Amino acid sequence: MMMKSKVIGVAVIGTGRAGMIHARYFSKNVKHARLVAIVDSDYENLQRAGGELSCSALYTDYEVAIDENPDIDAIVVATPTVLHRHIVKYAAERGKHILCEKPMAMDLAECAMMNEVVKRYKVKFQIGFMRRFDKSFQAAMARVQAGEIGEVVQVKSLTHGPSVPRPWQYDIAKSNGPLAEVNSHDIDTLRWFTGSEFKEVYALAGNFRCPEALPEFPDFYDNVSMLSSFDNGMQGFIGGAVSVNYGYDSRVEILGTKGILFIGNLNENTVLGCNRNGLTQSVISSWMYLYEAAYLAEDRDFVECILEDRKPVATGADGMMAVKVVNAGNRSILERRPVVLKTFEK
Repeated sequence: MMMKSKVIGVAVIGTGRAGMIHARYFSKNVKHARLVAIVDSDYENLQRAGGELSCSALYTDYEVAIDENPDIDAIVVATPTVLHRHIVKYAAERGKHILCEKPMAMDLAECAMMNEVVKRYKVKFQIGFMRRFDKSFQAAMARVQAGEIGEVVQVKSLTHGPSVPRPWQYDIAKSNGPLAEVNSHDIDTLRWFTGSEFKEVYALAGNFRCPEALPEFPDFYDNVSMLSSFDNGMQGFIGGAVSVNYGYDSRVEILGTKGILFIGNLNENTVLGCNRNGLTQSVISSWMYLYEAAYLAEDRDFVECILEDRKPVATGADGMMAVKVVNAGNRSILERRPVVLKTFEK
């Protein structure tokens, strides 16, 4: 039973694109919750976010915010991945519930520590796999579960992003590369629709569109293809790319023994034009627009998990498995060989 009289005070840590999506929703669109603080180490970004959202509780240090603001019941972690483990640990030890953006962490040791500390202090810990809250993904899952396409045999998922990576993302040691930053959602999609864990991965990658990264970061890749097998015998494929220029592209194909399902397309709307230059159609420019409703549903579910004292849809265990696949895929790229997940630890 939801305790509707309770209002959850939320602090958003990080004012990048994902952080601001959460901050905007918690400021006015999530019942039984309110935005009570914003944190960012960049003072200019912090002031800009505070002005937009009319939030006066602004902090450049998340420890100060958590320790000094009694209105904070929960936090959203939307910082670079290398900072996640420190923030999650600090917040959990002080009894704050946590929604952590993907990727959960850099490696399995960090994930294990985070999962242990949230369990010890009995706080909710949700990972930001917002596609699980997307209506099209949910409808496809319902049709799979209804047996419409028979037994699932293969799942393909791709994400192509138009944005040029931020400078810190070129360093694989700090970002884990596009497999983490772009394809974590695809990894979770494959786990979700196969109902199984990755058994083996073989990944190939290259830098085709970001020559500026090559001198300092020769291992950076902007294009990746990963073939996988699963414990239950199913097959999977993931395609990832950044700086593609043409738009934001997210599509899934679920092949079964009796049919197939497709999720997503490039079209921003159904209007199709034609002139002497050929066919024209507007395409989706950003993931922020494609999954706008999914982010809102995710934020609302996070608050409901707290109020109803139930398990989140996407847990720390889900986040940890995605990180394991990312690390194995990067090992496969580096060593140019298939990597078996059961024998891989990092």
